[in-house]
Amino acid sequence: MSFPRLVRRATILVAPLLTGASALLLSPSSVLAQADNPRPVLAADPRRSPTQKPPLHGRHWMAITGKPLGATAGAMMFQKGGNAVDAAAAMLAATCTMWDTLHCGGETQALIYHPKLKKVIGINALGVAPSGATAEFYRSKGYAHPPEFGPLAAITPGTPGGLMVMLAEYGTLSLADVLGPAIRLADGFPIEAQLANNIERQKAEIKKWKVSPSIMLPHLGSGGREAPEPGEVFVQKDLAATFRKLVATEAAARKAGKSRKAAIMAAYDRFYKGDIAQELVRGMRDEGGLFTMADLANWRVKIEEPMCSDYKGIAVCKLQQWQQGPVMLQALNMLEPMDLKGMGYNSPRYVHTLYQTMSMAFADRDFYYGDPAFAPEEPMRGLLSKEYAKARAALINPERNDPDIKPGDPYPFQGGSNPFAQYLAQWSPRNFLPRDSTRQSGQQDRVVRADTASTWDLASATDSARYDAFHGGTTSIVSADSAGWVVSITPSGGWVPAVIAGRTGLGLSQRGQSFVTRPEDGPYNVIEPGKRPRVTLTPTLALKDGAPFLAFAVQGGDTQDQNLLQFFLNVVEFGMTVQQAVEAPNINSYQMRNSFGAHETQPGLMEIATSMPESTRAALRAMGYRLRPLERTSGPINAIWFDRKHGTMWGGSSNHGEDYGIAW
Repeated sequence: MSFPRLVRRATILVAPLLTGASALLLSPSSVLAQADNPRPVLAADPRRSPTQKPPLHGRHWMAITGKPLGATAGAMMFQKGGNAVDAAAAMLAATCTMWDTLHCGGETQALIYHPKLKKVIGINALGVAPSGATAEFYRSKGYAHPPEFGPLAAITPGTPGGLMVMLAEYGTLSLADVLGPAIRLADGFPIEAQLANNIERQKAEIKKWKVSPSIMLPHLGSGGREAPEPGEVFVQKDLAATFRKLVATEAAARKAGKSRKAAIMAAYDRFYKGDIAQELVRGMRDEGGLFTMADLANWRVKIEEPMCSDYKGIAVCKLQQWQQGPVMLQALNMLEPMDLKGMGYNSPRYVHTLYQTMSMAFADRDFYYGDPAFAPEEPMRGLLSKEYAKARAALINPERNDPDIKPGDPYPFQGGSNPFAQYLAQWSPRNFLPRDSTRQSGQQDRVVRADTASTWDLASATDSARYDAFHGGTTSIVSADSAGWVVSITPSGGWVPAVIAGRTGLGLSQRGQSFVTRPEDGPYNVIEPGKRPRVTLTPTLALKDGAPFLAFAVQGGDTQDQNLLQFFLNVVEFGMTVQQAVEAPNINSYQMRNSFGAHETQPGLMEIATSMPESTRAALRAMGYRLRPLERTSGPINAIWFDRKHGTMWGGSSNHGEDYGIAW
């Protein structure tokens, strides 16, 4: 279940960020007149309105994540003398324990700025398809793609390994310190209404699995509500026991004379090769899953070089093409030569330009991105070249939406030839239109009629499923300290209604659904045993003059890099404070292929903030867009901006949900 469903169906109590500031500091930037409309549109410009949350200010450290208790776990590590990596690891353990639309058997993606090396380091803790998970296997079961839920959607758990490797390599505290808050939460925490109500809504799916109901439905068989009640103490004894096994292994290794790092890695080995792995495999195979002991033992966290691109003197860094992050770099390369300020903030021309640029970049994502460990190598040098960006930008229609944007061919821009030219020639967005929208009449005509509703009909099963699939939720984590360590993480997987693996207490990932089973659907992302799926999870770090400038991340499936792109431009081009930028109204495109569910595309469909004026909406409709307004569109972005002038940090945490920060 995605986080946005919780936002729309439950009352959100937004806790203010803890801050030493008593007043909001507004950006001095003047309101830009829209290029297409000479009247300034103040209602849509956050620079002239107070933010709903105050900015967070800190001098020594900052910890922001998707739950207030999660942020508290990070603050506890700083008070123990830990660094930003220790705090991020504690927040990761806490939020996955609290089912912040992820659980501890999911996957973790991180970028870390190492102040001594003065470089950004990538952490790839994404699981892989297990043995037997072939395209032929899924097609033989009647699946066009791996399913959305259940044991056949699972990939090997990556979050435990990612947490332990980050801590061992770059942290300073013990695993016992970092897991301490999570263990206490697993022993029992007062569950919030959003999670409790989500469990109740999903209980029919939860009941399909053997172990999950005993943990998630404490009132099973009561004849009424079977999920925990809001405020009830929610207990996960099996998960607490698993955490305690890891801590005990670390303690035994330290007693035997091993170093801090070696002791943490002894716990890593117990998880992936010892009794925890054995129970995980037994539990998943008992549910019909495919995991083997070899799948877990052979999996490794990868420490990688990130991919970075320069935007007007700012180096923006993302993880590699096994996740979608490079689409933001491609979009920035296309946008860099354009006069975005001259277009006017959120003017029709600006919005149109962003939509078309993102459509170009995401079309390339859908075709070319995949696990670089599998041949052939993805053409990232060509995709990220400024020359390719210029060629792609030249194809943008300045007057109307182009619903037929398809992937380009980057191979000539890196001196090669396309190994999948035949699939590129066949590629069309029309191949991926919603299936239930094409049953009666011509495909294009039917899909336009299906998408003309002015708002999402969230009572409709079809609309609700599409919204949830596209916005598939997780959480995000950012942290920083005065020594210069900076961390940005977008973990995910194992959201409600996850399958819990035996008595490990671990809700496992559903990320296998992001694979395809036919090369014509994405030749670099066809499922194979041992392969990582191309995922949407995309932490970001930006450097200016070689030093940290921004750390930012967001949840939200295919909307992630759309929201992060607009956040970045809000700061860099339009002079917003970090809190203004995370709350600012924006747009989301549905013209790329959905990474979840049936992998559909809906060309021309745009989510737009209700604060956008009608004149802007009318202009966009005239350009061929179908609009669906939402009150909040930016997603729960968490961010830190580094104020080099004053030697302080500004934190931003969106007004979208429960995301929360603490600083000192």
